[in-house]
Amino acid sequence: MNAIELSVFVSRIESICEEMGAVLRRSAFSPNIKDRLDYSCAVFDGEGALCAQAAHIPVHLGSMAYAMADIVTTQTWNYGDMLVLNNPYLGGTHLPDVTMIAPVFSARFSSAKSPDNESNNREQPIAFVVNRAHHADIGADAPGSMPLSKSLLEEGLIISPTYIMHNDLLEDKTLQEITLNMSRPDSAKGDFLAQISANQTGVARLNELLSQLGKMHFASALKHLNDYGERVARSALAQIPNGTYSFHDYLDDDGAGQKNIKISVTLHIEKQRIKVDFSGTDSQVQGNINCPLSVAAAAVYYVFRCLMPAQTPACAGTFRMIEIYAPQGCLLNAQYPAAVAAGNVETSTRIVDVVLGALAQIQASSDHDCDSDSDIKSKIPAASYGTMNNIAMGSRENNNHWDYYETIGGGLGANQFFPGLNGVQAHMTNTLNTPIESLEHHYPLRISRYCLRDASGGSGKNRGGMGLIREVEFLQPTQITLLTERRSYSPWGLAGGGNGQVGENRLDGKLLPGKIFFTAQAGQKLTIKTPGGGGWGEL
Repeated sequence: MNAIELSVFVSRIESICEEMGAVLRRSAFSPNIKDRLDYSCAVFDGEGALCAQAAHIPVHLGSMAYAMADIVTTQTWNYGDMLVLNNPYLGGTHLPDVTMIAPVFSARFSSAKSPDNESNNREQPIAFVVNRAHHADIGADAPGSMPLSKSLLEEGLIISPTYIMHNDLLEDKTLQEITLNMSRPDSAKGDFLAQISANQTGVARLNELLSQLGKMHFASALKHLNDYGERVARSALAQIPNGTYSFHDYLDDDGAGQKNIKISVTLHIEKQRIKVDFSGTDSQVQGNINCPLSVAAAAVYYVFRCLMPAQTPACAGTFRMIEIYAPQGCLLNAQYPAAVAAGNVETSTRIVDVVLGALAQIQASSDHDCDSDSDIKSKIPAASYGTMNNIAMGSRENNNHWDYYETIGGGLGANQFFPGLNGVQAHMTNTLNTPIESLEHHYPLRISRYCLRDASGGSGKNRGGMGLIREVEFLQPTQITLLTERRSYSPWGLAGGGNGQVGENRLDGKLLPGKIFFTAQAGQKLTIKTPGGGGWGEL
């Protein structure tokens, strides 16, 4: 396969992921999916190895890339099947993220559409299409389904891998059993059907591609794709000097009384092989900032993908040289039934800071000066705002049930060549803010203030980006859960740059903890001030 043919193949398979995302967005009911775009779509090969993805949510896609093989190889697949799951210890991230997986067989077999065909029992899937979407209500007692939990069992409905479609027929009983756990079953059903439709679109488009290429040519193209991804990745990561680089940082608290929770990493770089070792990280905690290893892997993959050229394909070959280790039972390799609701959002974000911090040590250990933006040192920024600033809220009173969830952006860290961006979503989230018009239309809320947070970025030759201020007025009694970080530990600067300001949460001006559950009355105002990014270089 020549370079032009490979480029066309990559574009075609990536476009399938993009179309799946478009279908999901346009057919979903909830603002969290259709407005915030809190979803991801990808294609995997028949062994569960990543082939392509759309530019959606890094924490979704990286964790799927790490865990998908264990899911698809333990199931028996027929034409027209589709699996639904959210169990973090069986391939999920946290319970609100619901994953759907559909197999794709050869074009010959798929076109037969016969569940009774004898080959149904012999032929293995050639590929899988997958989407993952965040449901603001997954059955937790706390509205927004991001509770201050101490066990996975408190976080909502746990869906182990279950067929939601079988032999091309919807499993109505399964769908009903799932959605009856939600406060608004009809709306929830709409979002699940949107996910099903997205996968059906992906299956149809992959069948079209297979009918044109044939099974053997498709498999050959995937091999060329993975080999190319590995070559590009190795070339990019060869810029990292061989050596050992370590760094640690702290999460503020776990929401259950434990503070100053350490995440430690050591990078062993040798001959373009990278071992990421999280030994020294604190043990899993009582609160919900634990995460399964797949979420930690997503953060690691994200950092190293950022060091590669823009044209690097998102495929399994790209990450072949990266090995990840975290001791069982530590914060980043938590064991069932540890609570994980905030691990997917807050802990994954801090892992990015820690891995970047380790790479930043190259600046101190390297003997040559950095005079080009192609040098690895120039690509390492100061810490960004370091938290998704999660707000989950809603009501269960007077049969007026509603759930809402959002993340709020902050300031990016600066690097040698550029100041940090102001007021954006960064790193492990790639969502939009919920437009004020949509939020106020759907919920009894009013946004009374939304602006940049002046002077919140760290000082330096290049300043860190500014955080945001978002103030919400409640129009009726509302239950709220806040899961926020960087309220104690500042986003750090680099090369003599100043730290970004820590964030603040206030209710009617009174300072709140970073993680809290409370009820606000009508007329009260919640103000979230998000952290700024770290600065770079001395003034």
